[in-house]
Amino acid sequence: MLDLFRDPVREAFTTYLYVFGCFTIIGGVIGYVKAKSLASLIAGSISGALLLVAGWLIAQSGNASRPGVFLALGVSAALALRFGKAYRTTKKVFPALVITLLSVGAIALGVLVLSRWRS
Repeated sequence: MLDLFRDPVREAFTTYLYVFGCFTIIGGVIGYVKAKSLASLIAGSISGALLLVAGWLIAQSGNASRPGVFLALGVSAALALRFGKAYRTTKKVFPALVITLLSVGAIALGVLVLSRWRS
């Protein structure tokens, strides 16, 4: 089994998820402040919290790591679909394109981590 505890790709993915999670929470707060959108606040907080939990799970050694990768992939895919559609409609860079690109980056790193996994 590949020692994922010292795997630089896994460590990069964990850091990426922490930053992405915080950015998503901040984006939800900005959406609430600017547009009084409670939905943005709730969705941003939940999505961001799930990304932070995924990063924490991946940082753990052993069996907790793999569910964290799948959680990150699921949340990132949902965000990519939602904000990709929004970007096609509005052509707004923030938040639509930014979140779409961050989501695609998380998906790419997650797939890379899974491809290096040895059972």
